[in-house]
Amino acid sequence: MNSSYVIKPNDESTPAKVVLLTFDDGPKDEKMINSLMDTLDKHHAKAIFFVNGNRVKRQPKLLKMIYDRDQIIGNHAWDHEDLQKMSSSEAKKQVTDVQQIVKDIIGEKPQFFRPPFGSGNEALKDAVKEEGMLYMTWSNGSLDWDKSTKNRPDKVIQNVLDQLHPGSNILMHELPWTVDALEELLTLLEKKGYSFVDPRAIDLQSR
Repeated sequence: MNSSYVIKPNDESTPAKVVLLTFDDGPKDEKMINSLMDTLDKHHAKAIFFVNGNRVKRQPKLLKMIYDRDQIIGNHAWDHEDLQKMSSSEAKKQVTDVQQIVKDIIGEKPQFFRPPFGSGNEALKDAVKEEGMLYMTWSNGSLDWDKSTKNRPDKVIQNVLDQLHPGSNILMHELPWTVDALEELLTLLEKKGYSFVDPRAIDLQSR
């Protein structure tokens, strides 16, 4: 991953036409998560599910369900608040508390971190690095969170395709219209010659 949060091959023999699939702000709803994972399985795709600690605490079984179905858990801070507006110690606690609760439930800590709103600073990046995680935002935003895409799976798809580039780090959310969009989106990406990078193959040091 480079400094623009784009996935780049480490050697020339690796295909560059890949995308990284990510879903933020969960875990919320069992039916939606299962639907997302059913579609991912159909396309032999892995994704990072960036979770908030407060949601994990309320529904730990959903976190375990994601893990048990061989998808990847990421850290999205305890609360969905702007970490840049907190003191360094408060922001660090937002990170480490998620590391601990996830480990308590699935037996291992996340290796990827995304700050809410993509908002961070050098102190936060240092705290994330101390936890052995790769810090990222995204390079392709589906805008599924924006009111212009609400109940519009076609808009979610078009927004991703409009920004598509080799190594796209695609930001999506656990939302009904994204669930509805995912099958067609992944099919179109495959038709364009893209494959889905397994997050476990990503170097945890940015380049």
